[in-house]
Amino acid sequence: MRYPDPSPGDLPQHAAALLESLRARAPRVHCLTNAVAQNFTANVLLAAGCVPSMTISREEIAQFVAGADALLVNLGTFDRERREATEIAVENATRDKVPWVLDPVLIDRTAPRAAFARSLVGRAPKVVRLNHAEFTTLAGCKASRDTVVDFALGHDLVVALSGATDIVSDGKRTATITNGHPLMAKVTAVGCAGSALIAACLAIEIDALRAAAAALLLLDVAGECAAQGAKGPASFAVAIIDALYALDGATVVQRARVS
Repeated sequence: MRYPDPSPGDLPQHAAALLESLRARAPRVHCLTNAVAQNFTANVLLAAGCVPSMTISREEIAQFVAGADALLVNLGTFDRERREATEIAVENATRDKVPWVLDPVLIDRTAPRAAFARSLVGRAPKVVRLNHAEFTTLAGCKASRDTVVDFALGHDLVVALSGATDIVSDGKRTATITNGHPLMAKVTAVGCAGSALIAACLAIEIDALRAAAAALLLLDVAGECAAQGAKGPASFAVAIIDALYALDGATVVQRARVS
């Protein structure tokens, strides 16, 4: 799916259309993600109409990537098996032109993790989705609209920076999203699942900025809807999956706060 003359103003309508396409086309998303996030990420993808897979076996990973429509590489569990699987997965994704997303989880904690993330940035992910601390480590400067734009332009990719305000930029175009709810930061793997949802949107949208911004908007709106009936983080974790499953285009357009 591609729309001419993309601009933040039509992002809500585009996100609504992408949600419909996800449910109609059921893209396969292979997720090399951390052990904490696997179950929640799979359920978020299923709720959005996608087909997740999660194997990290070096004997299987090449075939799973070859059969996928998009790939997520998440560094949350930085063990040898996942690093080896990542090398194989990225090599095959590059060869087969499978779009992939890098989520450099916790690279602000250790130097080896940060170095591996930097090497992966050089292997042409379509999108890097990360938080402020991770961006600061990866880019070597504090996260701001200007630094996000500069990093995206300098590395020829889309940066999707999550926070109270999400900033999504390819260096030439930038969208900001102020939807979401504080409970989203109180549940493990919401960000990881957001990265997987970006990968899913990349499977059906060749414009990586539009795919990333739409995915974050969909998850943020689902988070707002889920928070209305949640009593705390535990009930919210279930409610956001239900909210994404029940989400419709009209709600996305009505609630969207983008610029």
